[in-house]
Amino acid sequence: MEQFTKNVIDFVTTYGGKIILAILVLIIGYFVIKALNRAAGKAIEKTKLDNTVKLILKKLVKILLYVILVISVIEILGVSMSSVVAILASCGLAVGLALQGALGNLAGGLMILIFKPFQIGDYVESAGVQGVVQDISIFYTTLMTLDNKKVLVPNGDLMNATITNYSAADKRRVDLDYKITNDIDAELVKRVLLTAAGETAGVMSDPAPFARMTAVDDDTYIFTVRAWCETAKYWDVYFDLIENCSKALSDNNIDDPEERIAVRIVKGDED
Repeated sequence: MEQFTKNVIDFVTTYGGKIILAILVLIIGYFVIKALNRAAGKAIEKTKLDNTVKLILKKLVKILLYVILVISVIEILGVSMSSVVAILASCGLAVGLALQGALGNLAGGLMILIFKPFQIGDYVESAGVQGVVQDISIFYTTLMTLDNKKVLVPNGDLMNATITNYSAADKRRVDLDYKITNDIDAELVKRVLLTAAGETAGVMSDPAPFARMTAVDDDTYIFTVRAWCETAKYWDVYFDLIENCSKALSDNNIDDPEERIAVRIVKGDED
């Protein structure tokens, strides 16, 4: 019993002051961290960053401050910092290897939220998937395809791939190609296509629609129709333009080589 009492007294004498000081630093540090968090939070809120990025930065600041506090307490207690650093480095390496994919997605999510290559509601194509952006989270971006499939794309894959944002501009161009037999008056075809494009609902007059012969393939002329429209109306204009141009060509007895070949084959069978 006497030996136990002596050991307790020696421990208190040796470490008592350090323990009390460490406790005081913990208590004071807690309130200091709260004050610094509030100040950092106000500064971060004044920035133009995305709300999710602001939330992450606030949490990172809080974690960093607590790490500094814990390291300070460990130093006060006299623990060898080299040992602590070695342990933290080993743990960090193990966690980093285990969460390599997740950390890549996290970094990708932060880059997307900071640089904003696309926003919610944009129609994008990337990593072999295309659809309307429904949600941007830290690890995944959710796309809704045109046939109403929900696709979750890892942010790491998005940042390592080419991203095509079809909604970035306020207007888009519809391009259509038509094969026409080379025994048709080219000027007539141009007039028919230009008229059809100009009469299509949603097609802009400025820039004006375009219709010209753009290629020649054996006995075939290739005519290209280009028309500008508002991005939000793209698909309506796209399908309407196909219908109107095809109908206009048919009404003016302008056919393509494939249709003519089919007619000839049928006539040959009848003979």
